[in-house]
Amino acid sequence: MSNARDRMIARAAREVQPGMVVNLGIGLPTKVVNHLPADFPVCLHTENGLAGIGPTLSPEQADRNLIDAGGAYVSTIPGSAFFDSATSFSLVRSGRLDLTMLGAFEVAANGDLANWKIPGKFSPGMGGGIELAQKARRVIVLTTHTDRAGNPKLKDACTLPITARGCVRRIFTDLAVIDIGADGFHLVETAEGVGLAEIKEATGAPLIVPATKLPSF
Repeated sequence: MSNARDRMIARAAREVQPGMVVNLGIGLPTKVVNHLPADFPVCLHTENGLAGIGPTLSPEQADRNLIDAGGAYVSTIPGSAFFDSATSFSLVRSGRLDLTMLGAFEVAANGDLANWKIPGKFSPGMGGGIELAQKARRVIVLTTHTDRAGNPKLKDACTLPITARGCVRRIFTDLAVIDIGADGFHLVETAEGVGLAEIKEATGAPLIVPATKLPSF
């Protein structure tokens, strides 16, 4: 993992507040657990049936029966609970998640999210992302600012199949932290060593920049 991505994940981990129930989606979000203090009072949820997730483990250290939604080996903590899919999704559907962190293929300036399918490429299916995006009290995204071809992932409108509309509130990328307001993308923080011009060039929609100096992460 690049240093820029690692800093992005560490910054996103600061969104997790004591006492929260937090779902970590497949991909970059699952790595957030490794940036939380060992005794941090939070309940981390994975949709495949575990609440109370500890740090990820190497195959040599892991109980290979314990995985998160992305297939990574995870550990338990005192108070961890296992349950079936029906119970897991009842937690989601009943609005008990304070926060969900999801990956993204595209995010639109109005908060629309596309994160489950690229037409013409293999996709394992919609998964739980659609319900997580609709039902969690707050939805934030962790993603690279551009795709592998250098195309912006942050756009005026999504061109890929929509996961949920108007759901995203904050985006963490390897270049910046961006909030979504009623008038579009708002730049909140910049990655260390990244200039404003670079961020604007990598963003496929207008970017609202405050007049005050921005913090960096």
